[in-house]
Amino acid sequence: MAREEIEIETKDGKARAGLFQPSTTARAGVILYMDAFGQRPVLDEMAKRFAGHGYAVLVPDLFYRNVPYGPFDAKTAFAVEETKTKLMALVTGTTQEMTIRDSEAFLNALTAEGISGPVGVVGYCMGGARALNAAATYPDRIVAAASFHGGNLASDAADSPYRKAASIKARVYVGTAGVDRSFPPEQSARLAEALRIAEVDHTIENYVGVGHGWCIKDHSVYDEAGAERHWKRLTTFFGETLR
Repeated sequence: MAREEIEIETKDGKARAGLFQPSTTARAGVILYMDAFGQRPVLDEMAKRFAGHGYAVLVPDLFYRNVPYGPFDAKTAFAVEETKTKLMALVTGTTQEMTIRDSEAFLNALTAEGISGPVGVVGYCMGGARALNAAATYPDRIVAAASFHGGNLASDAADSPYRKAASIKARVYVGTAGVDRSFPPEQSARLAEALRIAEVDHTIENYVGVGHGWCIKDHSVYDEAGAERHWKRLTTFFGETLR
C-alpha cells in the first residue's frame, strides 16, 4: 500500500501528512503521533503495518510549523550537542496545546477521506502524551488511545494528560519501558490512580528489560521481541475497540 501525501489545513498553517489506506474498505481510522525525531520512513513502515490490519492510518508531521528540519539519526541525534539542541527546540516549541488544537484538523482529514466513525490514536515518545490529551479533548470521536514509551504522562506540568483523565471516554493502553526517566514509577502510579478514579478502562503494562524507544526500528535501543509484543498488544487493543 502506497503512501499518499496530503496537506491538512490547521489553524496555524498546513501540515503535511502521510495517509495509508488498506486494500479493502477501512474498518476505522488511526492517527499515529510521531516521536521526537519527526517524520521519516520508519514511521511509514509502521503505518503500512497498521493499514494491513484494515485501518486508514494518518501520520501527521507535528513539527510542520518548523519545516524544513532534519533529517535526524535516531541513534545519534541526542548524543551530538548540535542536533540535540535542534531537536529539543522542535519538541519544546511544539506544545501540547498546539497538537491538541491540530488534532481537530487531523480528525477532520480522516472524515474527508470517508472515515467518519470511531478513531484510535497511538503515540510514541513525545506522541504518547499527545495521544492521551487528544482522547481527552475529542471524546466523542476517539475511542481508543495508546501510548508506548510516552514521556511525562503524569508529571507536574500543567499539560500532563493525567490531569485530564476525567474527560477521557476512550479505552487506554500504556506500554512503558522497564527503565525510563521520562516516565518513572511514581508517574505510573499517579496515572493509574487518576484513570481509576475517572473510571477509565485502562491497562498500564511494564515492558521489563527494554529502553525508551524500543518499539521503533531506527532507535539505538530497538528490541525486536519487545517490538513484536507491542504489535500484538496494539492490534488486539484496536481490534477490540475499533469495531
